[in-house]
Amino acid sequence: MTTKHTCGGPVFGKKTPGCPRCDELLAGAKPVQWANASRYGISDAQRLIEVRAHFASHKHMSGGCGPCCTFGDY
Repeated sequence: MTTKHTCGGPVFGKKTPGCPRCDELLAGAKPVQWANASRYGISDAQRLIEVRAHFASHKHMSGGCGPCCTFGDY
């Protein structure tokens, strides 16, 4: 778990001195990297199949996902 920003996060990469997370980054801490699907055993081919199936589904085609489809965002 990483320290949380109290400044709301860097804006255009500019860090705010006094914010605990920005101070860590300014001191050389590595930025957080989001895990990719392959780390969880999902191959790129399988992911492509799932995405194509979702976008071809009745739910997606009929607007059931809402104004902005977020399928696969995790």
